[in-house]
Amino acid sequence: MEKHPENNEEYKGLKVNKGIAQPEIVSPYLRNKRVQRRELSVNDYVEGIVKGNVSMLSRAVTLVESINPDHQSIAQEVLEKCLPYSGKSVRIGISGVPGAGKSTSIDSFGMHVLEKGGKLAVLAIDPSSERSKGSILGDKTRMEALSAHPRSFIRPSPSAGSLGGVARKTRESIILCEAAGYDKVFVETVGVGQSETAVHSMVDFFLLIQLAGTGDELQGIKRGIMEMADAIVINKADGDNIDKANLAATQFRNALHLFPAPESGWTPRVLTYSGFYNLGVKEIWDMVDEYMDFVKDNGYFDHHRNQQSKYWMYESIDETLKSSFYNNSYIKEILTQYEDSVLQGNVTSFVAAKKLLDTYFNEIKK
Repeated sequence: MEKHPENNEEYKGLKVNKGIAQPEIVSPYLRNKRVQRRELSVNDYVEGIVKGNVSMLSRAVTLVESINPDHQSIAQEVLEKCLPYSGKSVRIGISGVPGAGKSTSIDSFGMHVLEKGGKLAVLAIDPSSERSKGSILGDKTRMEALSAHPRSFIRPSPSAGSLGGVARKTRESIILCEAAGYDKVFVETVGVGQSETAVHSMVDFFLLIQLAGTGDELQGIKRGIMEMADAIVINKADGDNIDKANLAATQFRNALHLFPAPESGWTPRVLTYSGFYNLGVKEIWDMVDEYMDFVKDNGYFDHHRNQQSKYWMYESIDETLKSSFYNNSYIKEILTQYEDSVLQGNVTSFVAAKKLLDTYFNEIKK
C-alpha cells in the first residue's frame, strides 16, 4: 500500500506537501560532550582557600563532605596543609528548640558582628528526613541579610542521619573556613538533642536559644544541655511577650544555680532579646566578648581547645574502625547470617557481635 494514496491519479489535482522537518527533541547543544571541570591539585585548593577564594572554599568543603574515598584522600591532604592557617577564629555554637528562631537570630547576630569588621562563616547542620534522606537546606532563605553580605559564608549541610559523621565534617569545615580568613564561625545545630554534645566539642562558646510563653519553660531543655550552655538567651522578647520573657529568664537563672560551676570558672548568664526586631543583640555580643577575655586570661581557652583536639582524635579512631569493620568484604558476606541467627533466637546479640569481631580481627591479621 502506498504511503500517500491521495497522490494517486484518481485524486489528481490534490497535492499534499511533505511538511516541515520536525526539530530534534533533545537540543543539539546537549549532544556535545559536557565540558569537564579542570581537576584541581591539593596545592590549588590550599592556595585558593588561603587567598580567601569563596568558590575554592566551597569546593573544598564539598570534598570534605563527600563519601568518595578519592575525595576524602584529597580532602585530608588539603586539611593538613590548611591547619597552620587555622585556629584564629572565635567559634560559637548556637542551639535551641525547633522554632526558637535560630536562623533569624543568626542573621541578626551575624550582621552585628560584621559591623565591627572581619569575616563570618555560618555552618548550619540541616535536619534530614529519616525516610527519604532528603534535606531542605533552607537556612539561607532565613538569613536574608547575611546571604547578601560580601564578608559572610553560609554553608548548610544535611545531617543525613549520621550525626557523628556530620559533626566531624563540620569540624573539618571550620578549619577550612579559618584558613580562608573567617575570624568568626557560627555552628548552628539541628535542635535539642545529641547534636549539642558534638557541637559543644568544637566551639569556644555555647549559646542556647529559648522561647518564653510555651508552657513549662524548663520542660523542653535537658539538664545536660543546660550544663553545657555558657549563656541562655530568651528570644522574641518584644511586644506583649516581654513580661513572659523576663519571667522565663528568672526561671532559667534559678535553675542554673542548681548546677555545678562550669570548669571554665564562668557563671552562665541569661539574657532576653528579639532577633526579629534586633533588640538586645548588642548586649549578647558584649557578653560573648567578655567571656572570651575571661577564658583567655585564666588559661581555659587553650585548655579547652586542646581537650577538643584530643576528643576528635579518639572520635576519628572510632569512626575509622567502624567503617573498616562494615566495609570488610568477608564481614559483609557473613553479617546477614549472624543477623538471621539473632532474629531466630539461635544466638544472643552479644555472642553474635563477639564472633563477628573475632572473625574481623582474624581477617585483618592475615
